[in-house]
Amino acid sequence: MSDLAQRVQELNLRFLLISFTDLFGIQRAKLVPASAVAGMARDGAGFAGFAAWLDLSPADGDVMAIPAAASLTPLPWQPEVGWVAAELQLNGQPMEQCPRRLLRRQLERAAALGFELRSGVEAEFFLLDPSGERIADGADTQEKPCYDQLALMRRYPLIAPLLEAMEALGWGPYQADHEDANGQFEVNWTFADALTTADRHAFFKVMVKSLAEQQGLRASFMPKPFAALTGNGCHTHLSLWGAAGSAHAGRNLFHDPAGALGLSTLAYQFLGGLLAHAPALSCLTNPTVNSYRRLAAPPTSSGATWSPGGISYSGNNRTHMVRIPDSQRLELRLPDGAAHPYLLQAAILAAGLDGIEHQLDPGPRHDNDNYADPLSSERCGRLPGSLGEALEAFAADTALRQALGEDFCRAYERLRRRQWDEHRSEVTPWERCTGLDG
Repeated sequence: MSDLAQRVQELNLRFLLISFTDLFGIQRAKLVPASAVAGMARDGAGFAGFAAWLDLSPADGDVMAIPAAASLTPLPWQPEVGWVAAELQLNGQPMEQCPRRLLRRQLERAAALGFELRSGVEAEFFLLDPSGERIADGADTQEKPCYDQLALMRRYPLIAPLLEAMEALGWGPYQADHEDANGQFEVNWTFADALTTADRHAFFKVMVKSLAEQQGLRASFMPKPFAALTGNGCHTHLSLWGAAGSAHAGRNLFHDPAGALGLSTLAYQFLGGLLAHAPALSCLTNPTVNSYRRLAAPPTSSGATWSPGGISYSGNNRTHMVRIPDSQRLELRLPDGAAHPYLLQAAILAAGLDGIEHQLDPGPRHDNDNYADPLSSERCGRLPGSLGEALEAFAADTALRQALGEDFCRAYERLRRRQWDEHRSEVTPWERCTGLDG
């Protein structure tokens, strides 16, 4: 009996969702009865790849999703069903465009250098009515609704089971709050190795949406669903630790009491990689047309967008792209709610390792309020203003492409360029309103 089949039996699961996350971050799955799990663990579940967002054609053979047994997670709201992340094969060979495999390759690259990436994400989401047009809570109208206790407790019937589910799964949730936009929430859980965080991030999106649907709500991680409100970020906390078997195994290599703000030279080199590759990185951390409604947006109704306006870093200052909240980690504030759970971690690690390998200098720290007193273009690099600009930066970043693999980069770029071209061909209601009678 396979390890996966044995675990399914031990957990008394009746069914298994064998799931992969396609290049656009959409989870695809097959529901498999427990009796068939052993065969699926060996051969994988078959999918027609062209039917998902993969760079394939109808003429390609079956994509086989091979489940990763270590990721098996029972659905807390449907305990007879388990979820397992899978990696993709085509014609018996691993697919280079498989996001989870891409992350594992970056982690192996880091391990060869003696590093392990540990990370955590702050996955913000809106709770909307089923149409998605309006915030579900009609009483959530404060100008500054962040941390509003009453609005938080009105969603207690959803947030409490969500926290309980995460506790049961051993994630270590430690807080939930109402975020800066009306109808916006966030639940935080303990950081872990990057693959575990990515698996949990993928499952978290499914869990939030499923529990919300049970209550007649719609959960959305869309970066900027409402023009006047703060968008959904996915701030990512990062530290490199000594890999198993290395001389510094189990030690946080970003921490150095003698370094500036308590961080090591290694941490600043990693930071240098994030800054140097930020324009291309945006193509993966901010992957949709809507992502660029959030970046460098005008002030929202609460007074601040909480998103970066340029390529800069600071201490404990939330107006820059990278924040150094303490002497243990970096916080990358660039990613948004559309960020792919696996590609997010893979791209960040690839950029950071390039910074270490080339000993990149992040330059001076800036402690200004970058909203009220923004840095000039001479002192602060510019982030892409659209998905089209991000795609151009991604196409030109040879170091990042080499690290991620050209097969993946071409596949991802083709699909996103098609999406960008479709967007550019659309005639919007705003255009008709302002130009029909011109």
